[in-house]
Amino acid sequence: MAGFRRGERLRRCAGGGAQRAADEHREQFAAVVAKHVVTKHKAKYGGIDAHRVAAWSRIGCMAANPRAGQPAQPEDLIDVAQVVTAYYTREPDPDNVDQQVAFGTSGHRGSSLDAAFNEAHIVATTQAIVEYRAAQGTTGPLFIGRDTHALSEPAWASALEVLAANDVVAMIDSADRYTPTPAVSHAILTFNRGRDGDHADGIVVTPSHNPPRDGGFKYNPPHGGPADTDATGAIARRANELLRDGLKDVKRMPLGRALQTAQRHDYLDAYVADLPNVVDMHAISAEGIHIGADPLGGASVDYWGAIAERHKLELTVVNPLVDATWRFMTLDTDGKIRMDCSSPNAMAGLLRTMSDNPDSYQIATGNDADSDRHGIVTPDGGLLNPNHYLAVAIDYLYAHRPSWPASTAVGKTAVSSSIIDRVVAGLGRKLVEVPVGFKWFVDGLLDGTIGFGGEESAGASFLRHDGSVWTTDKDGIILALLASEILAVTGETPSQRYGALAEKYGAPTYARVDAPADREQKARLAKLSAEQVSATELAGEPITAKLTSAPGNGAPLGGLKVTTENAWFAARPSGTEDVYKIYAESFKGPEHLAEVQEAAREVVNKVIG
Repeated sequence: MAGFRRGERLRRCAGGGAQRAADEHREQFAAVVAKHVVTKHKAKYGGIDAHRVAAWSRIGCMAANPRAGQPAQPEDLIDVAQVVTAYYTREPDPDNVDQQVAFGTSGHRGSSLDAAFNEAHIVATTQAIVEYRAAQGTTGPLFIGRDTHALSEPAWASALEVLAANDVVAMIDSADRYTPTPAVSHAILTFNRGRDGDHADGIVVTPSHNPPRDGGFKYNPPHGGPADTDATGAIARRANELLRDGLKDVKRMPLGRALQTAQRHDYLDAYVADLPNVVDMHAISAEGIHIGADPLGGASVDYWGAIAERHKLELTVVNPLVDATWRFMTLDTDGKIRMDCSSPNAMAGLLRTMSDNPDSYQIATGNDADSDRHGIVTPDGGLLNPNHYLAVAIDYLYAHRPSWPASTAVGKTAVSSSIIDRVVAGLGRKLVEVPVGFKWFVDGLLDGTIGFGGEESAGASFLRHDGSVWTTDKDGIILALLASEILAVTGETPSQRYGALAEKYGAPTYARVDAPADREQKARLAKLSAEQVSATELAGEPITAKLTSAPGNGAPLGGLKVTTENAWFAARPSGTEDVYKIYAESFKGPEHLAEVQEAAREVVNKVIG
């Protein structure tokens, strides 16, 4: 019977994860999790071998933690009271760069335990946002949502106190629910549509998929998407000035009074009711696609049940539990609890269910804590590599959205798979390649010149059926629903459709290596130039380009990308973590990929020392 069915909590183990393109950890993971893909269902997705099945896993310079993919134990859990107490009691040192407000690619993040995400940071940042929006002429309400991290509610409350004291009308959820990032973006755009003035903006209190000890705070201007570097730079500078000045210019009022000034908005109903305008919900319902949706303890927990009921879907919320310790999670590759729905280790419980019982769901999905990311699991293909699913989604959407103009382009980041380039060329569409960060897709999605924008980290959004904007921030919910639409309309799973694309365009092997890097090393890497690469060949192929700016918009990559006909690598510092990243891909197999990675490491090591 169609509707919302609550499933049992899953605590099963899917075994270890993959760490290098062709090492033993990949083999172990393929043997445990992907045996259905490689043996029983091999023919269904084009005969892609075990190496490629596991190739989508994020990889690191060190071996996977031996407990990766196993259920969390008591010693892995945070002390929620300690984390929240530290938020209120620890004072950051404004002269310590690690304790200052710093916006990465997705807002300011940190832990109260490190004096990097505390009450002082949030009131200063909110005051800075108030002043910034006033300077920009933004006079409408501010839509504010939060996810399920332990620090999100106290930070949300602190922000409300400052907003109210500055006479900014805060739009809070009418039922005090958690609010996904895409629901906030949707609310901003819906409010602003057709208005000449008094535009709204928003704040989302979330560190996304980060571990439970972390907090996050991001600002979305009236365009509804992530703020650009000009905005975040101005906000961070002012926030740090306020911190150094002892917060004397920060206005606040007690939470009780602040709540009385806030207005209520039904984020859930507005978002869920509008879904048929972006996804073919009727097709999913009519075909009776059996869906398992795992919120991973995040903000989409109430949304999936409402989606099932309103749109008459055969959908089970796999785990409706919300717990700020995330005790029900399996450990990620590094042994930490992390709500990364693109990680086979974080998704191990759902993967094991699909592997043991391929008929349990036709499509299973996961979302991270603020639901801006997606993970897609099929009985025949396991957990799809995010790059593979982006290629499938693009190939499907541009053939099944007849109201999108022929000029509508495809957006991808410079570190996303080149199979997307080949798919886009096959579709006869324009490709817009931009630096890492969803903010680069905002303008194109807003004016409809880009129909789909996606990142390799499993974040994407796309236009409504009529070619107008849906959200300008990542939306893991519609990407999850799209997988079911694809199956309902074509009769093929996304895994099967990727197999066909791989047969047509080649099957790349892709990997990302993360390694520790301090602030100075990251700064040196960000300034890496094409002139520092003297080689004319990369892993036996002539180099076709050395890029420090994105070909799609000319914006700096914040690193370097080197390409050949069948391979590429990109090196860049992380915007949110103390690591650097090397992305690499080869259409010539795992062994060639390893050569590309080695060449990339040599370049990076020369730069950072």
